[in-house]
Amino acid sequence: MKNLKILFTSIFLTILITSASAQEPFGSDIIKTSEGDLKVVFLGHGSLMFEFDGKAIYADPVGGSVNWSKMPKADLVLITHEHGDHLNVGVLDRIRKSSTAFVMNRSSAKIYKADNIAVMKNGEEGEAAGFIIEAVPAYNKKNRQFHPKGRDNGYVVTFGDKRLYIGGDTEYIPEMGDLKNIDIAFLPMNIPYTMTIEMMVKAAEAFKPKILYPYHYRGSDMEKLASKMKKVIGVELRVRTIY
Repeated sequence: MKNLKILFTSIFLTILITSASAQEPFGSDIIKTSEGDLKVVFLGHGSLMFEFDGKAIYADPVGGSVNWSKMPKADLVLITHEHGDHLNVGVLDRIRKSSTAFVMNRSSAKIYKADNIAVMKNGEEGEAAGFIIEAVPAYNKKNRQFHPKGRDNGYVVTFGDKRLYIGGDTEYIPEMGDLKNIDIAFLPMNIPYTMTIEMMVKAAEAFKPKILYPYHYRGSDMEKLASKMKKVIGVELRVRTIY
């Protein structure tokens, strides 16, 4: 009977652990800022969510494995460009509320219609949902047909004393050298659409973020990236689960 009780206890604990994992299948991190914790959640591929000061901020929310009915409504949504793996009208309709602020490039705003849309171009700065946002270039130099110069945005967002850079879809570009005081960076890596491993390393060397998260990296050799990043002093590479 004692052994049977142990068996039942073991099964019960396994069920509890499995259920907990099912509720939070995404990689996530907590980053300390001067104004409280910033939670970073990787929703899959190029989709991110941030929770800060009681607000939910999404970047390119498309993640196919997400149960959007259980996600918090958006206070702010950032859309880098109009490709289907970055802009999904159905998802935006699910997470929006009457006060949701949207920041998009012009091509995305032609596709998604809503109140409170701010169209930003490369080099512009503004405020939305109480956050300072800078639109920065995101484009391909080599494979220009995928992401031409001047169309798409990357974004720099300030959370307390931390400056966070969302690369969007981009190769390594010279303008990355103009990025200043970046604490946290999200850079894409999947050829031929975005960066090679070598481009990722070059980007890290160019603006030296304190923390670098690769995303949009399906099919990439992350061990090779980690090996090459060892030579980049002062940049912490963090690889998190991407579905």
